[in-house]
Amino acid sequence: MPISPSLDAHLQTGTTTLCRCWQVTRRDGWQLAFTDHDGPVSFDAITFRAREGMSASAFEQTTGLAVNNSEASGVLTDDGIAEADIAAGRFDAAEVTAWLVNWAAPDDHFLLFRGQLGEISREGAAFRAELRGLTERLNQPLGSIYQKPCAAQLGDARCGFDLTQPGFAAERAVDAVDDARLFWLSGLDGFEDRWFEKGRLIVLTGAAAGALGAIKNDRAEGAARRVELWTALAPGVAVGDMVRVEAGCDKRAETCRLKFSNLANFRGFPHIPGEDWVTAFPAGSDSNDGGSMNA
Repeated sequence: MPISPSLDAHLQTGTTTLCRCWQVTRRDGWQLAFTDHDGPVSFDAITFRAREGMSASAFEQTTGLAVNNSEASGVLTDDGIAEADIAAGRFDAAEVTAWLVNWAAPDDHFLLFRGQLGEISREGAAFRAELRGLTERLNQPLGSIYQKPCAAQLGDARCGFDLTQPGFAAERAVDAVDDARLFWLSGLDGFEDRWFEKGRLIVLTGAAAGALGAIKNDRAEGAARRVELWTALAPGVAVGDMVRVEAGCDKRAETCRLKFSNLANFRGFPHIPGEDWVTAFPAGSDSNDGGSMNA
């Protein structure tokens, strides 16, 4: 988008009234609008608030298909970007739009950046977020990998398995929790030990609603089920919160056939030779008639 003649004329004066404005749209649709000016700025029916103290380093703009990245930093506040929201992953891959604005005449604005939030780190009461431009998508690997394990995620479009059918997911209240990583759930007696291993635990209610983690292992422990995650979830998971646990898949063809009866949608290549074929040699005791090895 070209710069407007009025904003260009303002820049040519040498004495400017400029600020930056940001709009952040999370994947759940919630929007936030900030400015590094010392007062609110409004245009296009959006009011950009100043009290969150958000700022940014200089944007690196390039031509062609090079990746344009930057950073944003600010202070964690209750009515802006909360620490629990960051820890819960609610701002992961949020869309970011930034403008250069004449705060004395906000209709004079210029689009500086459009992209997504990348890695977010916390430093005490502050945060630092990587901004990834639209060309960052060109830096992502595409295509399929020729490998034995399944390349799909359980329940996605490629897998096609319906996790809502009975026996493959359960919703329970948390009986006990330790460090947001160990959970004790009751009422799962009908599931085998390790049934949910390599699956997901999703928080449905409470302060950490929406947070999810990969299940490292699950075991029966007395009358309850002990579910351990690989990494701790966001702070705020409490006893009584509802969580959903989903069956795990180790991406082997045998598991796909026996546990899920979904071998027709298996997205791996279970019969490709392993690395030991390099040292293989024919033996007189083997069948060397050229027939199938899996017959």
